[in-house]
Amino acid sequence: MDHSTHHTSAAHDHDAHPAGHAQASGAAHEHGHGGASWSTAVKATLHCLTGCAIGEILGMVIGTALLWGNVPTMILAITLAFIFGYSFTLFAVRRAGLDFKSAIKVALAADTVSIAVMEFVDNAIIALTPGAMDAHLSDGLFWSALLGGFAVAFVITTPVNKWMIGRGKGHAVVHAYH
Repeated sequence: MDHSTHHTSAAHDHDAHPAGHAQASGAAHEHGHGGASWSTAVKATLHCLTGCAIGEILGMVIGTALLWGNVPTMILAITLAFIFGYSFTLFAVRRAGLDFKSAIKVALAADTVSIAVMEFVDNAIIALTPGAMDAHLSDGLFWSALLGGFAVAFVITTPVNKWMIGRGKGHAVVHAYH
């Protein structure tokens, strides 16, 4: 996925940062001393949500189709959400020329908190929705709880990402590589 959509200013000079620069001060330059813009946080959260949603839906569909219990299905869904969430960043920074080991470090730094918050909130919504854990793929409740959980997770994770990016953490570490 193209991380260039995270920028709020076309004037940001990518060449001013060396290839290995972790961007701790770059977020302050890009967003001022007050932190990241809401637009940047929304774009970072949508990026994270896309990978998480693909992985989680795939895990829920696989577990449900195989008639697994709730716990193994959720474990698979959460695992795949992290894998797909990290992979979007991993592929983008690899495309920018980073070696595999460094790309993994950047993906972990950029996405771990965002994915963790998103998965916690989303799965809590699903677990707390009466009947959702026992719904089947053909049930509207299955899909409404899952998609509703994503919506609530997005609303809660966006301010977390805003706070982190404003401090040079989270998705801010990716900006040095594009």
